[in-house]
Amino acid sequence: MSIHRLEEMSTPALDALDRARTAVILTVSPLEEHGPHLPVGVDAFAARHFARAVAERLTARRPDWSVVLAPTLHLGSFTFETVGTVNVRQRVVRDTLIDYGRSLARARFRWIFIANGHGGPGHLTALEEASAIVSRRYEITMASLTGYLAWEFFRGRYLPEIEAALGRALSDEERRAFAEDAHGGWRETSLMLMLRPELVDGSCRDLPPAHYSLPERVLPNYPLRDGGQGYVGHPALADPTFAKATVEVLMTEAMEMIEGLLDGRLTPADRRSPFFALPVFRTNFWRAAAAAGVAVAAGAAWYAGFKRGRGKAT
Repeated sequence: MSIHRLEEMSTPALDALDRARTAVILTVSPLEEHGPHLPVGVDAFAARHFARAVAERLTARRPDWSVVLAPTLHLGSFTFETVGTVNVRQRVVRDTLIDYGRSLARARFRWIFIANGHGGPGHLTALEEASAIVSRRYEITMASLTGYLAWEFFRGRYLPEIEAALGRALSDEERRAFAEDAHGGWRETSLMLMLRPELVDGSCRDLPPAHYSLPERVLPNYPLRDGGQGYVGHPALADPTFAKATVEVLMTEAMEMIEGLLDGRLTPADRRSPFFALPVFRTNFWRAAAAAGVAVAAGAAWYAGFKRGRGKAT
């Protein structure tokens, strides 16, 4: 077999793998509410499916390669918090992935990819930060695959490809629904109908669309406020055919990215989400901002005292 589960392998079997032709896939996604109709493991189910599909396609294209699938890490930050959600601090997400990457790099594995099903901006940034740190420290390639793909998907970059995979054009109503979709809506409900239909509550067909403006989406826990049911979008439109089309398009894009990384045509920095470039989403931003604020306040207090002292001296 060329696809292995890390937890099932012995040390000698793992050590026998050709490091130059082995990719390790780390799957990481939180347990998080996804409305009244979906299980809290939606993101993990999506990430596991993505990881397995990558492994199958990579070994089919490169028969002399092996792929090692690590157990799913149920970790995630920037989540919607209610019963069932397990929010993990952003720093913990980043540092856990650094520890995994470091262990694999010290064992001389050169190619490490992260599969993820959660779209929280800080979460995506933490995965990319960990990848950058491990890649730099150990001179290997560790890359988070889904941040860039998620950004391009939600901004509509892949709509023509999705329509081609569906074999039809989306209606105006579907295009509006696509633009509004974000969490537990059309896409994720469709995906779960494809992967685990027995876990999707039939009430999804009766759920009304949940619309949120950009200012509303900035608020913490916005889909749970004021009677919101914890989803964003149009779950009633869910269709496994739509899921198959979107997965096919995303897998094609993912494999182009992976092949580019393996061939040296791309670096992880070429395929990061835009959140990585925004300081507000970086792991240490608020801690650094708080420290800077304390320093400024202390400096201002010292200067005020100094001025008062000088005034008394004169």
